[in-house]
Amino acid sequence: MVALSGGSTPKAMYARLAALPLAGSVDWPRVEFLWGDERCVPPDREASNYRMVRASLLDHVPVDRDRVHRIRGEDPPVEAARAYGQELRQLLGTPAGPPAGGRIDLVLLGLGEDGHTASLFPGGEWMQDPVSWVRAEYSRTAGQWRVTLMPVVINAAVEIIFLVTGKAKAAVVRQVLEPTGQPGRYPAQVISPSAGRLKWLLDTEAAAALSRIGDRSPF
Repeated sequence: MVALSGGSTPKAMYARLAALPLAGSVDWPRVEFLWGDERCVPPDREASNYRMVRASLLDHVPVDRDRVHRIRGEDPPVEAARAYGQELRQLLGTPAGPPAGGRIDLVLLGLGEDGHTASLFPGGEWMQDPVSWVRAEYSRTAGQWRVTLMPVVINAAVEIIFLVTGKAKAAVVRQVLEPTGQPGRYPAQVISPSAGRLKWLLDTEAAAALSRIGDRSPF
């Protein structure tokens, strides 16, 4: 059970997964595909995260279409969030309360230059909601509604991976990983798995501002 991310960096990864030899190494019909967030647009729009994943990955590998669980961005945002939360609870066998038992196996996340991840933006109303699994959020920066998984679900995952590339992200990578100011200032800092693993995959440019790499090796 995998929650996918939008963006140009994961798009390149999806394309590699869809091509040989990697495409032959995955038992695709057994994968349950979820999304970490979605823009509130129809699924055929260029801005749709679902559309990007479908075009770069799903259309090229033998997935079970019944295991593709997209967020219905064409629906009213609050309704889309409610429906996706219910679907996720059904998949994880948790009709009420926090995640208990069933967990997402992998959540793939990106990082915005403002420190946002999924559609958890700085100063958003999501910060006052510790219990919802999925929430509709209006991004003032992007000027649009989005539907996002919430920290309570993300942090319960078995594994969480941040995939970040490019020199434009170097400053915020350091601010998130080596904070010197207000703790928890950036939404990405809220991602802290309760009983799972957290990994950051950075290229050399994204890691350039870190004061020390230690045993962390940029790819």
